[in-house]
Amino acid sequence: MPQLQGKVAWITGGGSGIGLAGGLELARAGAHVVVSGRSPETLEKALKQLKAAGSAEALALDVASKEDVARAAAKIGRVDILVNSAGINSPRRNFHNVSLESWDQIVAINLSGMFYCVHAVLPGMRSRKDGLIINVSSWAGRYASTLTGPGYNATKHAVVALTESINMEECANGIRATAVLPGEVATPILEKRPVPPAPEVRAKMLQAEDLGKTLLFIAALPARACVNELIISPTWNRFYLGGLESPPKT
Repeated sequence: MPQLQGKVAWITGGGSGIGLAGGLELARAGAHVVVSGRSPETLEKALKQLKAAGSAEALALDVASKEDVARAAAKIGRVDILVNSAGINSPRRNFHNVSLESWDQIVAINLSGMFYCVHAVLPGMRSRKDGLIINVSSWAGRYASTLTGPGYNATKHAVVALTESINMEECANGIRATAVLPGEVATPILEKRPVPPAPEVRAKMLQAEDLGKTLLFIAALPARACVNELIISPTWNRFYLGGLESPPKT
């Protein structure tokens, strides 16, 4: 029997990148996967791949809206596994050029939206005394840098704290949470960098499928095992090699 047979997994930001890769792995493992995201067109393409892998559905959703998150959670119903993978950054992201509107949007999606989704699924998980929440943070959630900017650094650090808060308060209810902190991953968010990396650089990064397998590893562990935090980085790590570009001064 597949490892996750009978489980329902909700993946935010599931139309592309890490979220989609995780959805494919969980679907292949037998879970019914519900992916949500802001782009109906992206979700439609993702759903075709997911249905080829297993049982899946898609739901257009902006996690920054607490009302929309509540409606989405009610529509999905039972959620055994929540993967919070929705996240953004802005090309103009540093103190000298970030706008207040960009800051608000980064916080709304990377942090508040994650909280809304966690808040929506916790009552059902408590009633079943079982549940797994995986929050995708970042290398920037442990090691801040000028490349990622204050909004991304701050929200991704907060994701780690939010995740541990879940474990502290909900472990007695059979609920476990993991913060995943990936280094550079070749996903569409790279296009939002001030200087998008060249193809030969992206080829040396972690790939989305690497994170998909990481999410499956966490999800397939027995309920007694909690991976509180998992840091994963490319072997050719530019944060160690000093090869990361600095944001251009404008």
